[in-house]
Amino acid sequence: MRHTEFWTRMSHALGSDAYAEHWASHHVLGSLGGRTAGEALGEGEPPKRVWWAVHDALGLPAADR
Repeated sequence: MRHTEFWTRMSHALGSDAYAEHWASHHVLGSLGGRTAGEALGEGEPPKRVWWAVHDALGLPAADR
């Protein structure tokens, strides 16, 4: 998964680009070692792994994984 696909999925799941960016920079995820999605991506975590963590945190349908 590329970063662009990650952000597209985030926007789709959360309803807007602005809210996706806000959520990714403020919501700390234990499954990412206590980092936000934005921090994890910035530190080189693969976008697919970050998406899985976001997907689980948001309780999205399996089809969106």
